[in-house]
Amino acid sequence: MKYVVTGGAGNISKPLTLQLLAAGHAVTVVGRNPGNLAALVEAGAKTAIGSVDDVEFLTKTFAGADAVYTMVPPNFGAADWKGYIEQIGKNYAAAIKAAGVQYVVNLSSIGAHLYDGVGPVSGLHRAELALNTLTNVHIKHLRPAYFYENLFANIGLIKQAGIIGANYSTTEKTFVIVEPTDIAAAAAEELLGLGFAGHSERYIASDEVSTADIAKALGEAIGKPGLPWVEFTDEQSLQGMLGAGLPLEVAKNYVEMGTALRTGIMGEDYWKHRPTTLGKVKLADFAKVFAAAFNA
Repeated sequence: MKYVVTGGAGNISKPLTLQLLAAGHAVTVVGRNPGNLAALVEAGAKTAIGSVDDVEFLTKTFAGADAVYTMVPPNFGAADWKGYIEQIGKNYAAAIKAAGVQYVVNLSSIGAHLYDGVGPVSGLHRAELALNTLTNVHIKHLRPAYFYENLFANIGLIKQAGIIGANYSTTEKTFVIVEPTDIAAAAAEELLGLGFAGHSERYIASDEVSTADIAKALGEAIGKPGLPWVEFTDEQSLQGMLGAGLPLEVAKNYVEMGTALRTGIMGEDYWKHRPTTLGKVKLADFAKVFAAAFNA
């Protein structure tokens, strides 16, 4: 089988590529920086150097592939973040159609059942819609939960103020969280099996916890037992992100996503289609990784 994996050597794309190669398949990895792909080339992958903004490049790269894995790379400089994400979805759709690809595994997100109100994830919803305009193409949209690695952004807050928090909180185990390697495993399963038909979604999570659980686990791991999770107002959250140097467009979208987490609308469809099996990496496992980064 011939696969094309977008996302370069990212936290999902790299382990996914290695799993496909280990299974004996041909893999072309799409990226912008050849140097970042050196380890994957050494493992046997081919590379396609270019931009997902370029439909002609994508079409040539996708040609002859049995299946492709698509993801939207981050672009914190976009004037309209949701619009940028939607446009990349349209680019993929155009290239997939022109190249005649039959199977697609697309990285989306929990909350992507909503057209608006969930920050950048609303852009992923619109990217899903763009891909779903394709007929006779089988598409599996992966909708993973909140990434563990997003919690690294709290290291400075913990060191400076002795707290962790955001503009949301929960004492119930309704905060769904995921490790990228668990997403990669799910993507590999879908790509190696190609057992999906039509357009469908798959939710992926590693653990289901409360924000209080997060504060407790991370606090104990870094030697700060009793670390409190503090729920900020939307305005406090916005000003904090702006003060940390994030662009206004990005900060506004993150605040909107946090509001969706607080109200529960972001996870509502997850609980209706909850996966029967969760991933391998639990909060206690990530707490050790967090502690290493905190103490580095």
